[in-house]
Amino acid sequence: MAEKTVSADSGSTFKTLRNLWPYMWPADRADLRARVVWATVLLVVAKLTLVAGPYFFKWATDALAGDAKSAPPLPAFMLAPVMLVIAYNVVRLVQLGFNQLRDALFARVGQFAVRQLAFRTFIHMHRLSLRFHLERRTGGLSRIIERGTKGIETIVRFTVLNTLPTILEFALTAGIFAVTYGWKYVAVVAVTVWLYIWFTIRASDWRIVIRRDMNDSDTDASTKAIDSLLNFETVKYFNNEGMEAERFDRSMARYETAATRIWTSLGWLNFGQGVIFGLGTVIVMCLSALEVQAGTQTVGDFVFINAMLIQLSVPLNFIGFIYREIRQGLTDIEQMFGLLDVPQEIVDKPGAKPLVVGSSKVEFRDVQFSYDPNRKILKGISFEVPAGKTVAIVGPSGAGKSTISRLLFRFYDIQGGKILIDGQD
Repeated sequence: MAEKTVSADSGSTFKTLRNLWPYMWPADRADLRARVVWATVLLVVAKLTLVAGPYFFKWATDALAGDAKSAPPLPAFMLAPVMLVIAYNVVRLVQLGFNQLRDALFARVGQFAVRQLAFRTFIHMHRLSLRFHLERRTGGLSRIIERGTKGIETIVRFTVLNTLPTILEFALTAGIFAVTYGWKYVAVVAVTVWLYIWFTIRASDWRIVIRRDMNDSDTDASTKAIDSLLNFETVKYFNNEGMEAERFDRSMARYETAATRIWTSLGWLNFGQGVIFGLGTVIVMCLSALEVQAGTQTVGDFVFINAMLIQLSVPLNFIGFIYREIRQGLTDIEQMFGLLDVPQEIVDKPGAKPLVVGSSKVEFRDVQFSYDPNRKILKGISFEVPAGKTVAIVGPSGAGKSTISRLLFRFYDIQGGKILIDGQD
């Protein structure tokens, strides 16, 4: 397939996601749709529980500092610092439990999507004509399908289980900061998150181009290795082991260069993300420190804000990871969907009746066929093979002997004439 530029990605991305949707929300599987719904509910509950955690940390800090003004709205037995610390950790354990239950519920949905799309691709490959399989190499096809099925699981899992929680957690954090501490905190956090996401997307788009080159060289190397081993005897006949090794090594050298660039670019991406979030954290914490000195915030508020930012940094880290994984997954499966878009060359006409095989009389009547429009192979050939009889077809190489058997099994459609079996076209 031709390599696409980043500017052309948006159309193919939306097309790929649209093609994936029926596998994420299967119309004929109410049980799997229910799993998606319950996983989403658990996702929301887990995030609400996670946001509650830093409050216990804040109240415990204020209790230890002897600040009675910020007493939490809790029963008296819960006001002791030790109880608040225990409650903080219990909340985190409950949130972890919700997350694990969510993942367990969604596991079957992801695996169902992988299985169904892999099955559909396998069936489609067998429905394509012999021409397609002779023009494409088995090694390359196997790598495309292998990477595609892995990419499906990545996209299905991350879009539902990570993208929505990240958006929800940012919204909850922004809402708490706005109500409790004022809009200047929200503004700093929002700008930090926006810069973080913008930088991540730009850097990841740059890395996608490198990833495509790495995939192409990986496919090329796999194709050459498998084709060379499948033709082991021919390679030995012509003493071509050295040449085959050089061809394979050239492809692996391309892969080595691209893979090295992938890891180097990842280092720059992680460093840039750290700088952006670090600057945002410094600004917010300085604002809070000034207010603690002024007496408008408690030490518990300072700790609470820091805890919320630390919690926000986790999904922000996952935003970069999720975006990279989804984009790389899309890159991996776009070729697989390209295979599914290959039209069937051999298609029955509307209303065609099933073939009824009886005595198996075969007749070629004025059959015309060519692999290439510029070179006719069969030019109006006609013959008849009565049931139970044997016919020998003799001719020089390239005369069309094997072509006749391929047409009889309908590996190709003829361009003219008729092929009749027991009088059936």
